Amino acid sequence: MNTNPAGNGEFGQGQATSGPIVPKTAAEALRPEAGTPPPKRSRASRSQVVVFMNFVISLVMLMVLAAGVALYFGKQEFTEPGPSANGDTFLVKPNTGVQDIADQLERRGLISDARIFRLGVRAFGNDSALKAGEYEIKPRASMRDIMELLKSGKSVMYSLTIPEGLTVEQALARIAGEPALSGDMPATVPPEGSLATDTLRFTRGATRQQMIDKLLADQKRLVEEVWQRRAADLPLASIDEFVTLASIVEKETGKGDERSRVAAVFLNRLAKGMRLQSDPTIIYGLFGGKGKPADRPIYQSDIQKPTPYNTYVINGLPPTPIANPGRAALEAVANPSKTDDLYFVADGTGGHVFAATLNEHNENVARYRAQQKKQVDDAAKADAKVEGQTDAPIDGDAGAAQ
Repeated sequence: MNTNPAGNGEFGQGQATSGPIVPKTAAEALRPEAGTPPPKRSRASRSQVVVFMNFVISLVMLMVLAAGVALYFGKQEFTEPGPSANGDTFLVKPNTGVQDIADQLERRGLISDARIFRLGVRAFGNDSALKAGEYEIKPRASMRDIMELLKSGKSVMYSLTIPEGLTVEQALARIAGEPALSGDMPATVPPEGSLATDTLRFTRGATRQQMIDKLLADQKRLVEEVWQRRAADLPLASIDEFVTLASIVEKETGKGDERSRVAAVFLNRLAKGMRLQSDPTIIYGLFGGKGKPADRPIYQSDIQKPTPYNTYVINGLPPTPIANPGRAALEAVANPSKTDDLYFVADGTGGHVFAATLNEHNENVARYRAQQKKQVDDAAKADAKVEGQTDAPIDGDAGAAQ
């Protein structure tokens, strides 16, 4: 039996219990209904501590982000090509810190930002690894390139050459005039013949005293080494006489293949008690360590001028060397050629002709003088021919004008 008066079953029964249905207008039906309201904030979320911690975390994240951006662009600038289009040399003095180096690089226009260079050097752990010296910085070198260069210690190298045959005074003048060296010259001049003839390599800032000390030490070591290997029958009383004769051989010839023969002539003369009669000893006796002026010839009267060095006047060797001998001259005196030669004269080609007798020597001298005379005559004829060719056009012009 249906006990539901409405006859609507369970569905109808549910609708009946909700109350009467109120009809809505079209506008009311289209109006959106209010959503579910948000849950109320807890007391913990409204706490000032929580608010502050949120602010701190946000600030830290911003700082990390900013640091990352700065690091990225800083690294880019540290490794990208630098501002200098031409490059330059850069001197790092001893005990100079990274900050001073960076500031100087920026002032010189070699880097764009001293702060980035300083931070980059420290980031790579090279804060104390940059070495003193003078460096050749290439055009457009990056900050990292410059850091690596200064870390390597590969400084610009300079050279100083002391040729064979220079006197000590002439060698010291070269050292004093080298602008890359520093410091004063020594108050005491080293003995004649005591400096090595060599090419020294050094970095800017090396002292002049260091150069002189090295030349002295090298020459002492060389002389002692060669002296130990000398022939047993040399008519030389000491190592000092050995250096003195080597200096004369050095000044007499620059040809390597005849040094030992020139040395033999002088040693043969010493053994026989003959005077050496070496022209370079005349010059040293007259002008000392300064050397003969280029425009000053040796006059016939100079040969007989008495000086302690003039071997045309004195017997035996001069009291000191007359120049700094090189290794080849020292070796030539220590182990000379085995000959009977007692004389030599120039051959007109830069070398010498040797003789064992005075007659043979006189013939060589006569031949040399004849060759000299021929050269003078040929030069005079050539000059006259040139003058004649120069005058010819002028004469022609004069004739045509008449």
